Amino acid sequence: MSGTGDRAGRILILGGTAEARELAGELHAQGVPAISSLAGRVTRPRLPPGEVRIGGFGGPAALARWLAAERIAATVDATHPFAERISASAVTASALAGVPLLRLERPGWSERPGDRWHWVDDLAHAAALLGPPPAGLGARVLLSTGRQGLPAFAAVGDAWFLVRCVDPPAPPLPPHHELLLDRGPYTRAGELALIDRHAIDVVVTKDSGGPLTVAKLDAARERALPVVVVRRPARPDVPCVSSVGEAVTWARSAAHAG
Repeated sequence: MSGTGDRAGRILILGGTAEARELAGELHAQGVPAISSLAGRVTRPRLPPGEVRIGGFGGPAALARWLAAERIAATVDATHPFAERISASAVTASALAGVPLLRLERPGWSERPGDRWHWVDDLAHAAALLGPPPAGLGARVLLSTGRQGLPAFAAVGDAWFLVRCVDPPAPPLPPHHELLLDRGPYTRAGELALIDRHAIDVVVTKDSGGPLTVAKLDAARERALPVVVVRRPARPDVPCVSSVGEAVTWARSAAHAG
């Protein structure tokens, strides 16, 4: 395997998730050269150990050229389950550059007894379910789908939204809302207090999975609230693992081969 000072045999981690940071940390600790790429959409991202690159690549062709120029041995796509564009770009670029690609994706959330989940395919369908009962599921909404999808709710005038996201969103926003800038991990007690303080009667979320934000689902279950859950988008057919340990094993092998 190439030493940590050699650029050959490096692993590119397309990151921005807790799993990506953990993977970078494991590879760094084991002496496997890796570079983490962050999209730069969060003002103060949590940086992983080791080398970090921030910003987009400019499309799949540009990414392919970058992979070749940087002598990347393999790529691990550990982006958010809803980061469709970069994942699709990674598939095309990896094929163009002849670089192996692995998808590291955390499992989605699963319903438990007492849950009142309503699955939808996208944010527009989620917005259509909101409003005062009986026509809608609820008129006081905890909205935790991320800032980029908020325009889908801008036309919902008969509901109030507690919009929670990491960075300030750009308009358009729902006409009646309060903005809460925060990031996980969250606790069950904290989520219960938030729901009670704002009289929330429905929660809207994406099926992001993972432990950092699952407390809102636990709190909704305890308060018997409906939860609108946006399904994950379809993913390209590439090798996929669900644990960091599996990704470490694959990346170590790829670095040796590189």
